[in-house]
Amino acid sequence: MTVFGALVVLGIRTGKIYRVNLTDGAVSTIYDRAGASPDGVAIADGTIYWTTMGLPLRDPDVPGEAGLDYSRRNGGLHAVGLNGLEPREIVPSGVITTGKQLTCQGFLYWSDREGCRVCRVRTDGTGLTDLVVNDRDESWTQECVGVAVDGDHLYWTQKGPAKGGEGRIFRAGLEIPSGESARDRSDVETLWEHLPEPIDLEPHGGYLYWTDRGAAPQGNTVNRALLPAPGEKGGKPEILAGGFAEAIGLAVDDEVVYVSDLGGSITAVPLPEAGGGEPRLVAELGERLSGIAGIG
Repeated sequence: MTVFGALVVLGIRTGKIYRVNLTDGAVSTIYDRAGASPDGVAIADGTIYWTTMGLPLRDPDVPGEAGLDYSRRNGGLHAVGLNGLEPREIVPSGVITTGKQLTCQGFLYWSDREGCRVCRVRTDGTGLTDLVVNDRDESWTQECVGVAVDGDHLYWTQKGPAKGGEGRIFRAGLEIPSGESARDRSDVETLWEHLPEPIDLEPHGGYLYWTDRGAAPQGNTVNRALLPAPGEKGGKPEILAGGFAEAIGLAVDDEVVYVSDLGGSITAVPLPEAGGGEPRLVAELGERLSGIAGIG
């Protein structure tokens, strides 16, 4: 059974929020002032929420994305109606360093990449809380990118250096254990490690799904694995599809996973239990795409 009728996807460079109809692939713009480098998106109660990474500094001696420095604290968390009206700030720009994947499960949860943390806030902007805080060193393994919530658990990715094969996926409770801090939590589990470069993730139907933009053949893929029991490690990931142009966002429906990439494509990947089949192109937007979410 297919639940989604349309997708919402973010354009990183244009600052646009697009709607993509799944019946015919038609693309329209919901909102064109999403801010500097929008990245994570979630939909709840007729509202689109999204994070921004902020304006980067550029190293003139380093070409491409590798030359962009997002360490300035100028990211934010924002909202607008599905009709593109009544925009508002949830967390003002400058409170977040680099807003990445976002999910809404009662609270809004997101990863702050250069901030090396995972945070949450109520949808009215109150109750801002750090749930995970890492202290950076020169290994580049502390940056948090993807985030997801399932039941009483929080999941997040730490991608490691680009194409570095040091990516990890973690799990912890939704609340910091009594007497502990976001820096010294005793309940953090490492579920998977030595992944190419895991980005966004989403639990669905007993599995955890994630994109990976690392080096092929394990990277630039969409993956899944069964969620392990408490205290157990995750099993070997199943690669559902590969060959993406830097896979970033994903939205999991009952029969298909939709993947957005930096090449500007949205791809539908049929699930094996729904009969499988070859991935198909849903839309080509001609610009770098980040977060994606389904509209039921």
